[in-house]
Amino acid sequence: MIIKLKSVIKDYIWGGTRLRDEFGKSSDCERLAESWELSCHPDGLSVIDGGRFDGMTLDEFLRRDPKAMTRNCADYKEFPILIKLIDARDNLSVQVHPDNDYARKVEGDNGKTEMWYVLDCEPDSSIICGFKEKITKSQFQRAIEDNTLMEKLNVVPVKKGDVFLIEPGTLHAIGKGILIAEIQQSSNVTYRVYDYGRVGNDGKPRMLHIGKALDVTKLEQPTGILGQPEHFKLPDSDAEYFPLCSCEYFSVSRYDIDGKFSTENPNVFLHILVIDGEADISGTPVNKGSSVFVPAGTDTINIKGKCSIILTRLNKI
Repeated sequence: MIIKLKSVIKDYIWGGTRLRDEFGKSSDCERLAESWELSCHPDGLSVIDGGRFDGMTLDEFLRRDPKAMTRNCADYKEFPILIKLIDARDNLSVQVHPDNDYARKVEGDNGKTEMWYVLDCEPDSSIICGFKEKITKSQFQRAIEDNTLMEKLNVVPVKKGDVFLIEPGTLHAIGKGILIAEIQQSSNVTYRVYDYGRVGNDGKPRMLHIGKALDVTKLEQPTGILGQPEHFKLPDSDAEYFPLCSCEYFSVSRYDIDGKFSTENPNVFLHILVIDGEADISGTPVNKGSSVFVPAGTDTINIKGKCSIILTRLNKI
């Protein structure tokens, strides 16, 4: 069974229009900053698009059939992954995410480990990832207070195809002109540290979270700059394989397909996001910008077409 999903659109002040113009997203929002492609988080629930369960949230479907997530469903009390497309027309705030222990104690939510895959970017685009060099907590606080924080941050030029793993505690920001696929823990906890003096839709400066950021930020140089992935031609298929990232929570790969490709998922769900072209996924047509949830126990998934996909699965099954 292949389950097609509807995106959840988020309108933030830094968003653009590429998700509408290039990925076919539909929304009344002027800006389409994020589209949540796979989510059981209460701040944006994926809805099933078509078929027997049309209109049902994915969360409701999985409560009815928890083994569709993983055959060893006792390991998971809640759905662990959230996947987004992000269009940064302007710079995102400099921010940090807590780890599980802090987030669950303080926010009642999960911490956030996240991975970025750069789908496209303007020339001279960059991200912020950690500090240029190790600093103390008092130096970090002083830099915030005297508005010199940006001078201490590690700015990394990016190009299409780059991969970054942003671990909890890593100060970071997506720069303007970047289009990203983000795979993360299911969490919506973000602590803003610096926001360029901007105001929100209400005309007031957006809230900063300095105290909590001081609690959780790692005051060191980053370790998650993975760069360009290797790629391999898969035998007996019409696909090239790009292993993007593997961490404690998820494993993410890109496949470029020109013809046919098959895979299996006997023990754990798969999420397949089409980032270019069109595909037929076991009889379900999927266009660029659309995605499907493949329940655990689906013997074989047959993909036909000329397309690029991002395939995500859990690492702990």
